[in-house]
Amino acid sequence: MSAQNAILVALALPLAGALAIALAGRVSANLRETVTLVTAGGLAYTVWQIVPEIMAGGRPGVTLAEVLPGISLAFTVEPLGMLFAARASPRWIINSIYSIGYMRGNAEKNQTRFYVMFAVSLAATMGIAFAGNLFTLFLCYEALTLATYPLVAHKGDEKTVRSARVYLGILLATSIGLFLPAIIWTYAVAGTGDFTLGGILAGNLEGPAVGLLLALFVFGIGKAAVMPVHRWLPAAMVAPTPVSALLHAVAVVKAGVFTVTKVIVYIFGVDNLFGAIGSEWLLYAAAFTIIAARVVALRQQNLKRLLAYSTIAQLSYVVMAAAILKPLAEIGAAIHVVAHAFGKITLFFAAGAIYTAAKKTELWQLRGIGWRMPVTMTAFTIGALSMIGVPPTAGFVSKWYILAGAFQADNYVAIMTIIASTALNAAYFLPIIYMAWFERESEPPVHPHGEAPWPAVLALVLTALMTLAFFFFNGPVLELERQVVAGMSS
Repeated sequence: MSAQNAILVALALPLAGALAIALAGRVSANLRETVTLVTAGGLAYTVWQIVPEIMAGGRPGVTLAEVLPGISLAFTVEPLGMLFAARASPRWIINSIYSIGYMRGNAEKNQTRFYVMFAVSLAATMGIAFAGNLFTLFLCYEALTLATYPLVAHKGDEKTVRSARVYLGILLATSIGLFLPAIIWTYAVAGTGDFTLGGILAGNLEGPAVGLLLALFVFGIGKAAVMPVHRWLPAAMVAPTPVSALLHAVAVVKAGVFTVTKVIVYIFGVDNLFGAIGSEWLLYAAAFTIIAARVVALRQQNLKRLLAYSTIAQLSYVVMAAAILKPLAEIGAAIHVVAHAFGKITLFFAAGAIYTAAKKTELWQLRGIGWRMPVTMTAFTIGALSMIGVPPTAGFVSKWYILAGAFQADNYVAIMTIIASTALNAAYFLPIIYMAWFERESEPPVHPHGEAPWPAVLALVLTALMTLAFFFFNGPVLELERQVVAGMSS
């Protein structure tokens, strides 16, 4: 299969799978889930067929239509997009395995709709990853927002629907009110919105206008959850745990920080942005978000809400790394997207397994649970250590590169932010680990329980092992990122 055909298949396969899942759901749950797993596996296989050409320096692309003169619906695969797609597609397989155990274990309603909209979300995610210009990116970005709304509102009760409306309202308001004007402005001054290494704004936009346009992009890309446009993420925690995993580790928030990084690298250009007046604010905004989110996380007693605020902070690591505007930091930004995904999906899988098996959601309820659910809590421990950045976990690798980039730039704000953030991260994760393994249960369980259903446990074991494996085997990711930063000023 040619790379061009693989791009088309990667875009179309999840949509075809969504239709097949809907039809299979009318026959039996087993068939529906089989179709889901086959589709997810097919997508991962297709996406990885493109990797060798990108590693060799190729940039395959297809143009589906020219909507207006100079504005086309086009898809091009470059290293950043390849990394995003290659990371997201296999996680659909793992998330689907987990979903089988979670959805059945909790007797969730509307399971067919859940699997259908999950597939549609992955189609939008592939579109974001492979978008060749800002116009295509915006369409796929909006499609992802609309596809995930039914997933966030899955339970259907009043509280859930209200929170889902907050999710939808913030993301649509920021994208239409800020992101779209930024795109129009870019096309107006540059004459194009194509993603080009080195950027397209150099010589076309100067002075304070650069900082203003950057602000429109960063806050317009609400999925990056830079404060104060972060409230949608804690609100979305009403969703089932597999949806939380989708939001935090597979697609949504990763689409946000991916888009911010892509805009900095391919629209502004790192070298151009480094010397621009009014662009330095982004680093300070990211640093503030990191510390503020950590402090708020310290006050949380609900496990999923704690993980949500942890994600807000971790996302801003990516934004801050990109804003350092040095090669090592740019590599760290992309690696952190991957590393955070491994660790955070493990943590959410563990939280969902605890809820499924023990119906526990609050931190104080976790005393002694490590001995009732040793596999789940071992995986949780690995994920938490990765969030802190302890070797040998994935989180250590990305923080190493971000910190190295900060020293490369002599950026002491970034250095101190990383140090302080690591301490705060440890301050809320280590007590949970201690409670689970070294304290006695505060009360006997309502019903005796062990681990969650085996598909859920299998999925979290796989992601925990990936979190460890990435520490030792990260060469392909580094190679893709070296292609992105090639030619950047040191």
